[in-house]
Amino acid sequence: MTLSITKHSEIFSSAPQINPEDIAEIAALGYKAIINARPDNEGGANQPASIILQSAAEKAGLHYIHIPVIPNNIKEGDITACVHFVTNTPTPMLGFCRTGMRATNLHTLAQQKVNPNTAPTKQNWLTNKLSHFFQNKCLITKLYRKINTKQ
Repeated sequence: MTLSITKHSEIFSSAPQINPEDIAEIAALGYKAIINARPDNEGGANQPASIILQSAAEKAGLHYIHIPVIPNNIKEGDITACVHFVTNTPTPMLGFCRTGMRATNLHTLAQQKVNPNTAPTKQNWLTNKLSHFFQNKCLITKLYRKINTKQ
């Protein structure tokens, strides 16, 4: 089976649900670790249990963590567990869940805790500088008009 992997950076990619048979391909692609962000039994009987995936990953020499995230409900404890994993585990990593989105969001939040400079509000220096400039320019313009109208 060919996996549907989305590469987000040199250290992290995501995928929808994987199966034990996919682990050899994941290892062959150079991944060193797997983050399972999907709760067991979420997908019914067709979803392999985390313990089975963990066993296959360990046999392939991959690091593995199961952080079961409920959709749209990433908790602080989930982020903390992910921070510990990403700071102590070799990369690149592959995160997965039903679609790959929860795994991506979880990893992004963990990276923001590890390095606050990766937060979206701090990523685009130029946009922030321009926004600050125009906000200040508007204040200066308002002040200038106010001073000039009083004369």
